[in-house]
Amino acid sequence: MSTRTPFLEELLVALPGRVLTAPEDVGAYCTDSSRASLDGLPLAVVTARSTDDVATALRWANRHRVKVSVRGSGTGLTGGAVAYPDGLVVSLAAMDRILGIDPANRLADVQAGVVTAEIDRAAAAYGLMYAPDPASHRESTIGGNIATNAGGLRCVKYGVTADSVAGLEVVLASGDVVRTGGRTRKDVVGYDLTRLFVGSEGTLGVVTAATVRLVPRPTGDTVTFRAVFPTLASAGEAVTAIMATTAVPEVMELMDRPSVDAVERHHPTGLSTDGAAAVLVGQFIGPSARVQSADVARLCRDAGATGVDEADGDILLEARRVTGRALSAEGLRVSSDVAVPIARLAEMFGVIEQISREERVGIPTFAHAGDGNLHPSVIVDPADPVAREHGERVLDRVSDAALALGGTLSGEHGIGSLKHHALSKQLDPPTLAAHRLVRDAFDPNHILSPGRGI
Repeated sequence: MSTRTPFLEELLVALPGRVLTAPEDVGAYCTDSSRASLDGLPLAVVTARSTDDVATALRWANRHRVKVSVRGSGTGLTGGAVAYPDGLVVSLAAMDRILGIDPANRLADVQAGVVTAEIDRAAAAYGLMYAPDPASHRESTIGGNIATNAGGLRCVKYGVTADSVAGLEVVLASGDVVRTGGRTRKDVVGYDLTRLFVGSEGTLGVVTAATVRLVPRPTGDTVTFRAVFPTLASAGEAVTAIMATTAVPEVMELMDRPSVDAVERHHPTGLSTDGAAAVLVGQFIGPSARVQSADVARLCRDAGATGVDEADGDILLEARRVTGRALSAEGLRVSSDVAVPIARLAEMFGVIEQISREERVGIPTFAHAGDGNLHPSVIVDPADPVAREHGERVLDRVSDAALALGGTLSGEHGIGSLKHHALSKQLDPPTLAAHRLVRDAFDPNHILSPGRGI
């Protein structure tokens, strides 16, 4: 900033060496991995190194009614971390320490800026695993995962982030620090504030540390299969049949042909659809892996798969992890994140294909198929605002279709700013009002991520 107002000087004095104000420094915080952006620079960025830093920053913002956005590594896809013009960004990226691994209780204590994959790597030394693994697990931070209740490839078996969070340290808008949950398996004292903060997208408080649950690392045979289908609907039918059995896979992912083609253009892995419409990738680990994989292969063929074979799991799963990045390399990716009941998955794929025909635009779709979570996209020319507006309308139709099938506007990415306009489609007025009562109680001055989440 060229001119330092008295109240900004107050922040600089309170957090010496922690506050960025130069335009060339704060400009990088005006976007995240989504297509969202706002015109204008933030007043400042606090590069927090401790919970006390965050508390000091929020007390200042609350006192002066400054809008606050919270940022980890900026991998969010809904605009939740984008800076507000004349706002404050609280960056947790430097709070990146694993505070301890407790193998006896299968817990890890971590700061919010720890990259998700690092928790899993540290747990592996004890034969344990941190199960949630979003596709961005090598870049995304645990604080961001908690804020959006992220899922990932393994959530079909182990659940989403909320299922692995035992306790939190959270700084409220007032600057007060609260601690939720604990180290026991059972705890029914008071409200379940841990679950309330998980998925709240920074609207109730800033998560600065967490105690997360670990699970035994799976051992035994690892069998990864690849099945190709003539239609997306037939692939959806196979997933429904598989998930109706007692065999729960470690991974169950689906990619349509345009998604596979994009991966091969930008991150070649050798993955192919063999000319089919979709590829289903699944993995089993354990003593029954081969039997389970054989049963699943039969179900895939019954649903119409034209080919099922074993494949290199590392290659297949890496192809799935880079799908979003590959599609983004094709142009501006106007993307979505919806989920439907697993039994409606085939219908949802059919509706997406119908919307694609009617709108005369491709809708590349990949999915955490085992839990009904789909990621459709429309690729547009970044310089063409008309095309972008059309892409947004197309994805609004996709969201409407998911809701009509008993689904949700978001399975794991969150609402952020990009889907805020659609909240009333899923939440009726009394329900939405109840959510906002909760928000008002925690943040009466509405400084935390206003216009995002709820």
